Amino acid sequence: MQKDFSSRYSLDTPSLKMRYDKTMKFLIESVPAHSNVLDLGIENLFSELMKEEGFSVTNTQKNVDLDLEFEIVKNPEFDVVTAFEIFEHMVAPFNLLREISAKYLVASVPLKLWFANAYWNDDDPWDRHYHEFEPKQFDMLLEKSGWKINNSQKWVSKTGAIGVRPILRNFFPRYYIVFCERNNL
Repeated sequence: MQKDFSSRYSLDTPSLKMRYDKTMKFLIESVPAHSNVLDLGIENLFSELMKEEGFSVTNTQKNVDLDLEFEIVKNPEFDVVTAFEIFEHMVAPFNLLREISAKYLVASVPLKLWFANAYWNDDDPWDRHYHEFEPKQFDMLLEKSGWKINNSQKWVSKTGAIGVRPILRNFFPRYYIVFCERNNL
């Protein structure tokens, strides 16, 4: 069944389309075609796009607190776990990262920007950034939790908006994505 995500996300938004295009290109270059993917987070436009590219995708359920409930990542049927802008919402992503049984991980996070505060929505407890990482911080988190980074990329988030921050976002990378393989610990 095709779901309508247009009320929440739209590929008509140039910055979102650019991010999704770059993420999909990175994913296709990193992960074997037709992999069985556990996509952390609820079903969304990007998980639907992954299915259209031939990936078998399962999402986590709504209102699952991945800081406390991470049994699903222990399921050996998944080849790859993807986490696109998920770990910044978690208080302790280390615990979940250690428990993933899949051989591969593809994850992206928003980068900490010196000119902007971390995102925080007072009205929605699920829509908050407890972390915005520097690449070296995210790399250390992954390595300490048993992952070897095989590839990574950073990119800017051009919004076309007017102002000092939008102009700075044209020059300072906003997103960081990694492809990792489980180390034998």
